[in-house]
Amino acid sequence: MVLVVIDGLDASGKSTQALRLEKSLRKHAKTVFLRVHPSKDNFFGIEARHYLYRRGKSAHFASAIFYMLDVVRSIMLFSWQKYDFIIFVRYLMGTAYLPSPIHRIAYHFFAYIVPKSDYMFFLDVSPGEADRRIRKTRKQTEIFETLEELKKTRHKALTLALTCNWRIIDAGQPVSKVGKDIENVLKPLFF
Repeated sequence: MVLVVIDGLDASGKSTQALRLEKSLRKHAKTVFLRVHPSKDNFFGIEARHYLYRRGKSAHFASAIFYMLDVVRSIMLFSWQKYDFIIFVRYLMGTAYLPSPIHRIAYHFFAYIVPKSDYMFFLDVSPGEADRRIRKTRKQTEIFETLEELKKTRHKALTLALTCNWRIIDAGQPVSKVGKDIENVLKPLFF
């Protein structure tokens, strides 16, 4: 089983790339399980989503904590199942939404207890591009989807990605190019 993690800022194309990868892997006769966080099928994921649309520091903190509990739940339930590939959308980088320096402590705590992979991709997009995509495609924005929050979160997440062996992909490129960059890393595993 290969764990693939696709993470990044809001509107960086995480779900789009995960779905493209899932389709490509299935074409190569691989069994795939795809899990997007926060999920909609359990208390932690539902609460994480609920707090994403509330304002204030307590909502900010609660959404990040419930999100991480949702991820831990997914790991406990799904990581032991027999698939060729498990793809998790949003994983450890949810900790970047916590205030500094708590985000770094939380990242390293969770990184210590959850499985890691050589195939953890951080889709890097500029805060300006993320903001443009959000404004173009969303009717309602989350608490972290302001330009200022995107800047703060990107800085924290990119610092973690650079120091913690993530594969950083330029998500400002066309969707097909981002997908090719991910697939090129995974290609030796297809056969």
